[in-house]
Formats: sequence, C-alpha cells, structure tokens
Amino acid sequence: MINSDRPPYEDLEACFGAPVGVEEARGRWGSLVDAATNGATVLITRERWEWAALVPLSHLPGLLSGLPVLSLSAARSKLGELVRQAVGPHDEPVLLTRHRTPVVALVAARRLLGTAGARPPVAERLLAADATITLARDARDGITAIARDRDGNVLAAGSGDGIAQALRSLGD
Repeated sequence: MINSDRPPYEDLEACFGAPVGVEEARGRWGSLVDAATNGATVLITRERWEWAALVPLSHLPGLLSGLPVLSLSAARSKLGELVRQAVGPHDEPVLLTRHRTPVVALVAARRLLGTAGARPPVAERLLAADATITLARDARDGITAIARDRDGNVLAAGSGDGIAQALRSLGD
C-alpha cells in the first residue's frame, strides 16, 4: 500500500515560508536563486508530496565532489524532474552552477526537518554581520581563528587542531 500521508513539513513552512510550485519557481527562478545564494532557503514543491529546497552551498555538509551538477539555465527547464530526483530514494543533492561555478543546491526538504529552528554556525553569523575571520597557525601547530568587525575590534576567537575545529570554537 502506498503511503499518501504528507511528511510533517509544518516546521519547515513556519521557518522558511510556504513552498513555491514548480511552475511558479520557473517564473521567479532568478530571484529564487539570488535568495538562496544570499543565504535563504526556498521550498519548492512538485505535486503535493514531493518537496525540495533550494539552499546555499553552506547548508551541504561534507565534500561537494561527486554530486550531480547542472547549470542554472538547464535546471530551470528541468525543475520538475530535478525536484523528483532530489526527493527520490537516493536523496541526492544536485549542485546548480553559474558559469561552471557551483552557487546553490537543490536538496530533499526532508533533509531540513529538525533543523528548521537551528541557528547557523557562529562563523556564518559573524560573516553575515560583515565580520572578517582570519586563520593562522599558532605556536603549538594548531589553528587560531579571530573574528573582527570593520573597525578591527576582536569579536570572537577560537582555536583547534584544524580549521573546522577552530571555526566551531569561535562561539566558545
């Protein structure tokens, strides 16, 4: 028997707004891509149960190599198929490129369930607030991260054995 119950997307709607249908998304494609490039998450639905999200690349964990890649113009014309592919059994994100440079990704909306209320990492929030983060090796051969505002004032500092750990420790 086919399960026709809609997944619990109410949290996603509350956080990111109502989903845009595929046809409407095609009509507003440029502005939706710009919004995702600037950090927004845009929900796109195909029929009633197939929900995908156009997300910034920073929302994809891990390496991006090996993922399917498609130009933004080709993606616009194939958007219905891409939503179906993103929400398919393999739950595989699709990287969308502008001039062969990845700019956003299309992922299954279910990947965002449980993260709708989550705050972005401290490093992302600092960068969004126009801070500059400098990375350097420290005396013990670790990495130090220092976030400064436009006037050069230190906003946060952190350190760790690697870059990721140093950036995560900015909030500590």
